[in-house]
Amino acid sequence: MKRIGITLAALIVVLAALGIWKREDLTRLMAVNSLFDAEKITANFSSMETLFHTRAMDGGSATPLPEGDMQGFAEVAEPLDIDSWVAENAITGLVVLGDGQLLMEGYYQGTEQDDLRMSWSVAKSVLSLLLGQLHGEGVIPDLDAQVTEFAPELRGSAYDGASIRNVLQMASGVAFNEDYFDFWSDINRMGRVLALGGSMDGFAAGQSARRGDPGADWQYVSIDTHVLSMVIRGATGRTIPELVEEKLFAPMGLRRDPFYVTDGDGVAFVLGGLNLTTRDYARIGQLVAQNGMWDGQQLVPADWIAESTVASAPGGVGYGYQWWLPEGAEAGEVYARGVYGQFIWIDRARDVVIAVNSADRAFRADGVLDGHIEMFRSLARLAETLQPAPATDAALSDE
Repeated sequence: MKRIGITLAALIVVLAALGIWKREDLTRLMAVNSLFDAEKITANFSSMETLFHTRAMDGGSATPLPEGDMQGFAEVAEPLDIDSWVAENAITGLVVLGDGQLLMEGYYQGTEQDDLRMSWSVAKSVLSLLLGQLHGEGVIPDLDAQVTEFAPELRGSAYDGASIRNVLQMASGVAFNEDYFDFWSDINRMGRVLALGGSMDGFAAGQSARRGDPGADWQYVSIDTHVLSMVIRGATGRTIPELVEEKLFAPMGLRRDPFYVTDGDGVAFVLGGLNLTTRDYARIGQLVAQNGMWDGQQLVPADWIAESTVASAPGGVGYGYQWWLPEGAEAGEVYARGVYGQFIWIDRARDVVIAVNSADRAFRADGVLDGHIEMFRSLARLAETLQPAPATDAALSDE
């Protein structure tokens, strides 16, 4: 009996030690399991640095966004009943830019202007901009090169044989269950790997199931974007936060220093872990609206902006290089999209950008996406009416 007591006591000590050792990992796992709970989701999406491993970046010297006719825009937009749209879709942040100027800005559900908000898959489009920079510099010259050329750890995985272009277009051929509401789906298994401090690289290299040949069809596979980061890191020998900070954020001058959620190895969660203010998401959109130009500097090649934001994925789906095209897209329309209602809507023809952050648990309900697109288009048309008309030859001759 005494021996059993000693053994039990020793087991309790060991379990207690394991609990202390793994306390942070267990806390993160619990956070993942309650991340989207109705009473927590809004606060969680504005405080991801308290729940996960993160890597901070330098946002450069803040460049204020100039204010346009905000009062005039509010008046012309009144018939749209924006307040109802905001409430129905659990929107937390809204910024509308016209001609690079602030026309509307609002923060809701107790959130604040300077909150760093979780991007979810909007981060994919930002990574596309970085890849475009490196492609233009000749660091990654051939999009039809195999991903294994830069990420040899993927040899023998389901990604063996896929090109960079295949992965950019979500046409890798890898079988992946993206159902966010299925506990056992691949996307949720990936989330638990992230929470427990596991390796995202290891998770990607462990994908073995294929649904078809690379380039044969389109299917949204979030881990494809992580493979792009493996390619970029393999080509440069540098981390994604270092590169994004140097090539995008510092030159643009963000409102607040941003951060990435990372795995246990410090590798950025590039497919959804970027955290910016809503104003800074709008800045990203304005960079695209300006064809990659910012403050007189060509940060992203204009030809990459043009190529990446057209529907090029196989099967006629409205998807480019990690960017979405709406059904019946009008000239210049493209958008970044993340789960639970994150958007950067860009209308280059009208020079309008709309950034939205949300905590919408009903984001997949019928008609929700269509409703957003209808509102974005309505706001863009109104914003265009407030922009100054281009100077005519006659007006120029009078000066």
